[in-house]
Amino acid sequence: MKIACKCTNLVCCIVLMALAGATALWGQAGGFAYVANCGDVCGGIGPGNVSAYTIDRATGALVPVTGSPFSAGTNAVSVTVHPTGQFAYVANRGSNNVSAYSIDGATGALTPVDGSPFPTGANPTSVTVHPTGQFAYVANQSSTNVSAYSIDGTSGALTPVGGSPFPAGAAPTSVTVDPTGQFAYVANATSNDVSAYTIDGTTGALVPVIGSPFPAGGNPESVTVNLTGQLAYVANHGSNNVSAYSINGTTGELSGVFGSPFPAGLAPRSVAVDPTGQFAYVANEGSANVSAYTIDGTTGALVPVFGSPFPAGSGPDSVTTTAGPPAPAVTGAKK
Repeated sequence: MKIACKCTNLVCCIVLMALAGATALWGQAGGFAYVANCGDVCGGIGPGNVSAYTIDRATGALVPVTGSPFSAGTNAVSVTVHPTGQFAYVANRGSNNVSAYSIDGATGALTPVDGSPFPTGANPTSVTVHPTGQFAYVANQSSTNVSAYSIDGTSGALTPVGGSPFPAGAAPTSVTVDPTGQFAYVANATSNDVSAYTIDGTTGALVPVIGSPFPAGGNPESVTVNLTGQLAYVANHGSNNVSAYSINGTTGELSGVFGSPFPAGLAPRSVAVDPTGQFAYVANEGSANVSAYTIDGTTGALVPVFGSPFPAGSGPDSVTTTAGPPAPAVTGAKK
């Protein structure tokens, strides 16, 4: 999931690329972290940039990359990294474009790709890359559409896909691609629904799924798909709940899970599913906490975890998870 940020402070989005063992690709096994910074006032007009860090493999500490922060467009609000780790892309809401960078595999430094920034629609708020690394998609909040691009595998440059931009609902704020790369989903904050598309595997073009858009709650602002591609979840900022759907693996159609929508805290902004697929988490901006749920493995329904919601800081805007350490090996049992 690549979350569009609705921040009120300097830091809008963070992507942690902790790829242990990928020394040949990254130059150091701890990986890199990238943060999209809106500017002095995220809702205003000001230059944005991207902070880059190396991750200390032993401690997890962040060490600024030489030359950081790197220039971006106006109001940089969303950042994502190419699956190969070679390129980074930043959606600039205020300047209506996407900044593209090549990543130095040894240092993590960012160098603008030739032709960057690349035009988008009005007020791009979310950018994501297809699992194959062939395509990129941007949700354009004010032009009610999605820009689609093919990615040059050598340079990282973006070229608009034929037919792009593709219509979405009103005020699209979040776009994600399912792990299989077959479908794309967009949360539309003003029309209170989710646009679903089939992705042409050759061209990257988006074709609306039959029945799309699918109803959501009030002001949906974040959409994610679990790692098996069977379930989708949407955080509804205006109705204080989470919509849950099962995904038809053939058509991409969404069907509401029984009991959906499920209660969350006040003004939920972001939803994430952990890598095991067992749990879901929602950042509640209005109540300054995180709702935690167990996911029913059969139906996809959400059951609150004991003790949920859990306290967070002021105005939590985004939530993500990471895989934990492997369980210790069982060497034997006492008789």
